[in-house]
Amino acid sequence: MIIDLTDTTSSEIASALLRARRNAGSPAMGMVGTIVVVVDEASHHDAMKAANEAGREHPSRVLVAILRPGRGASGLDAEVRVGEGIPGEAVLLRLHGELAKVPESVVTPLLLPDSPVIVWWPGGGPKVPADDPLGRLGRRRVSDAAATRRASVDFAARAEGYEPGDTDFAWTRLTPWRALMAAALDQYPTKVTGAEVVSAKGNPSADLMAAWLQCRLGVPVEQRNSRGPGVTAVRMFTPSGPIALTRPDGAVATFSIPGQPDRPVALKRRTTSELLSEELRRLDPDDVYAKTLACMVKREKMPEAEKKVDAADRRSVQTAVSNAAARTAGATTAPAKKTAAATRKSAAAQKAAAAKNAAGRKTAAKKTATKKTAAKKAAGKTAARRS
Repeated sequence: MIIDLTDTTSSEIASALLRARRNAGSPAMGMVGTIVVVVDEASHHDAMKAANEAGREHPSRVLVAILRPGRGASGLDAEVRVGEGIPGEAVLLRLHGELAKVPESVVTPLLLPDSPVIVWWPGGGPKVPADDPLGRLGRRRVSDAAATRRASVDFAARAEGYEPGDTDFAWTRLTPWRALMAAALDQYPTKVTGAEVVSAKGNPSADLMAAWLQCRLGVPVEQRNSRGPGVTAVRMFTPSGPIALTRPDGAVATFSIPGQPDRPVALKRRTTSELLSEELRRLDPDDVYAKTLACMVKREKMPEAEKKVDAADRRSVQTAVSNAAARTAGATTAPAKKTAAATRKSAAAQKAAAAKNAAGRKTAAKKTATKKTAAKKAAGKTAARRS
């Protein structure tokens, strides 16, 4: 059911939601929270779609706020959606004029009581989310540095104004990477002498990954550029060789540990709805993210020389790559050698069989000739006696 409301108020929207639930035959709400999406007109459709898909795992009331400040008359237009494949409820709010400068006055009466509020900025978000009028309503505030042009500046501002509950999709995208690298050190406990992060240029997730590694390991972490997509490789250098996780295609990664065979790992780039679902699973403060932000600010002030990986570690990577290539080539060459040897043996066996057959035919021919000669001699003797 879709209900369009023009020049309306928050109370009329709440009444429309109640009426829509009753008409749908489900007066009970059964939702776990409210998702407030602050977005512009151009991208509101994709944002609402992602929020509704995340709602299949976490049924929620989705309030999409499109702010249109300007000199025109103040007003509020709304579109209420219940059902139509939506697991919870969705309300599209368009705030015009002066009303767009105080969006909390419209959103607050529509929040579900006694339930968490998640505020999400798909277009990047403010420099300090906790100072935003809508951000102050949220228990969790989700921004996306990848949608901004100057992600490093935003991170510096967010580190200074961090409040418990702040997070960013650039950090959420690193969850499987961080889990695999931590698991690698559990499986192969050793000393790490350096690390590197390889990614597309200007990728904010790579900046956070480098800061996290440097903060946790206390070693220099070098960043290098690639063609992408996103983060393509993370390596930790050890005396025995690198522990590496490489993903050149954005779908399947290769997990490498010294002395063990390489393993493929499913590590596809996740959709926006999957990232939002992860944030909805955890509503407590992310202390690791807060520490990483602080480390990132310190890392930006460090001289570039302190971020460089030692040349010996770099050679260990080249050696590991060469050894892996040799193992692959060896694995490919060994069956070929076996096949060639089997072919040679088969040819030799065929020649021997042919020679044996030829010798047999010659022997048989000699025996036949001997029998004929003996028969001729016997016939000659018989003819002589008769004569």
